[in-house]
Amino acid sequence: MKDRIADPLIDVSQLKVGMFIHLDLGWMSHPFPLSSFKLTSEEQLQILRRLGLTQVRWSPSKSELLTDSSVPPVTPSVAEQVVPAMSAEELAREAHRQALLAQRAALSLCERQYGEAAAAFREVMDLVPRDPRNAKDHSLALTSALLDKMLVEGDLNIRLLNEGAGDRSTAHALNVSIISLLLGRAFGLGREEMMDLGVGALLHDIGKIELQARLRNRDEGFSVAELQIYQQHVAKGVALAQGMGLAPAPMLIIAQHHENADGSGFPQRINMDKMSAGARIVALVNRFDGLCNPLLASKAMTPHEALSLMFAQGRNRFDATMLNAFIRMMGVYPPGSAVQLTDDRYALVVAVNSSRPLKPRVMVHDPKVPRDEALVLNLEDQPDLGIRRSLKAQQLPRAALDYLSPRTRVAYFFEPVAGGMADAELAA
Repeated sequence: MKDRIADPLIDVSQLKVGMFIHLDLGWMSHPFPLSSFKLTSEEQLQILRRLGLTQVRWSPSKSELLTDSSVPPVTPSVAEQVVPAMSAEELAREAHRQALLAQRAALSLCERQYGEAAAAFREVMDLVPRDPRNAKDHSLALTSALLDKMLVEGDLNIRLLNEGAGDRSTAHALNVSIISLLLGRAFGLGREEMMDLGVGALLHDIGKIELQARLRNRDEGFSVAELQIYQQHVAKGVALAQGMGLAPAPMLIIAQHHENADGSGFPQRINMDKMSAGARIVALVNRFDGLCNPLLASKAMTPHEALSLMFAQGRNRFDATMLNAFIRMMGVYPPGSAVQLTDDRYALVVAVNSSRPLKPRVMVHDPKVPRDEALVLNLEDQPDLGIRRSLKAQQLPRAALDYLSPRTRVAYFFEPVAGGMADAELAA
């Protein structure tokens, strides 16, 4: 933070391509992937001017100003950088280094975006009891920011993050909202419908803030009275949503996110015909995240196990059309699944292209490569290689378990398939 304060201010009219800038607006108030990034195009300059800013901070030491800002910098490929003195081994090592840098940068971008979204969500929850109308505005802004980064041309990867959002309730809210929005995107929902879906998903458990901490997560050991108190979080959530002035669609999601298609849910025991489309999506995703990230990590299912269980229950508990679309989007082996490949190697699924889910990206256990230098393998580029089976973490050989480090808490984000780094560079 001290370095950020020391960065000089510059008038927006004087910005040039190559400058590394910091937007003190916060992530929700602009459409860029990060709040700190290097300007790479005239289009970005135009967007900044439209934001109405007069000045921004910039870091001269991180900037690479061009003599002609209309000509973007060209990064030569590894092949173009070859000099006659480089051996084939050195060439391969350099190619590996470049790919590793790009891989780390893309993951770091996702994790920083997730971190900013998590901070924004915690601010919303802090505002709910003392300034509900402002909390509503903040929840709309956060959902809009997610959509600005999600509703882009082309496919998106659903990817596994190394770290969650910290507290479990924040991680759960973000997982449910992000995956619900991705499913809404797959169904082709319009922006207004997506806004309603996103706000409802973010706030689906809002009523839990009025429960004692020990009653906020369902426990098999609950007495009948404790279970009834736990189930009251739905009605309390609706009451809070009314105080915030939420629209009817997100309020229905809050009211119905524990209902089931066969009428076996709570609190109203309504069936699928009486549930809103948004509630059917959030109920589905809420169940998936609850299976993957229960209160006790020892009871967690792998994402593959969770999908398998939900598919077995699908005829009764969920909207079958939505469940099938969800499985197609997440892939049979969602990010976070430990697997064995058809060549017998062990791997961890780290990303899935939602349009081509049968060929995910995996980190492969390779004893000859240090873990922190392991490259992610895109199975889409490997026609003769696939996944043989899913494994529980305890089924992995010890060496593979230590290397792959399956997550005890699963957190997801998204990125453009192209890599997500075209419009921004990470701060050092």
